[in-house]
Amino acid sequence: MDTNGNGKRDAYVEPNQPVDPTKDKRIGGAFYSVAPAPDGSVWGSMLGFPGAVIRLVPGSNPPETAIAEMYEPPLPGFSPRGADVDRNGVMWSALASGHMASFDRRKCKTLNGPQATGQHCPEGWTLYPEPLPQMQGVTDGGSAEGSYYTWVDQFDTSGLGRNTPINTGNASEGLLALKDGKWVVLRVPYPLGFYTKWLDGRIDDANGGWKGRGLWATISTRAPFHMEGGKGTTSKVLKFQVRTDPLAK
Repeated sequence: MDTNGNGKRDAYVEPNQPVDPTKDKRIGGAFYSVAPAPDGSVWGSMLGFPGAVIRLVPGSNPPETAIAEMYEPPLPGFSPRGADVDRNGVMWSALASGHMASFDRRKCKTLNGPQATGQHCPEGWTLYPEPLPQMQGVTDGGSAEGSYYTWVDQFDTSGLGRNTPINTGNASEGLLALKDGKWVVLRVPYPLGFYTKWLDGRIDDANGGWKGRGLWATISTRAPFHMEGGKGTTSKVLKFQVRTDPLAK
């Protein structure tokens, strides 16, 4: 990280050493999710508490020029898991706290320097509690949802609009789409037990209306025989399509 604020990578201290305002600082952390951004940077999420999202700029010679920025979510949010970037460069992530979170770097007052070690841009974060009840006895914001991944529908394959972020609703048996700040729940009524870890979108006919586009997701549980149907039940691929209105043909 550019903790000396000179805009380039140079001498650094190690992760277990304190910040030296005359040097950069190396951080230890592996990307859990990876998402390329329109500006050429690469974003990733880091598990743990509080966890973080990391923006990596490769530079002209990545092994020697790559430099990172790390942003930790403010409480009650923690532990970004799967994450994706929209066409505006905003990072979206499912948090272990039961939120969908967005992080907009453009809102940050500080991007580098000695204070830029994680908790320096709370203003860039927005937390959206997922549409499930909270755990009994927990008073913090969030929910009992346990979303595994976030995927951003950059090209409106769902019919909900470009840049719609969607969480895998692993405790909701469906997909959780955030449309204009409100939740749209695409729940699978049968077989009970839908559990996906990933999704993608596809436009087969750009002029075909809602019938020409759709979302695709798999049942990702390792034990499909515990789902409705019992012994012999296999995993499945599901296609989701959103009508423009209930009577649309």
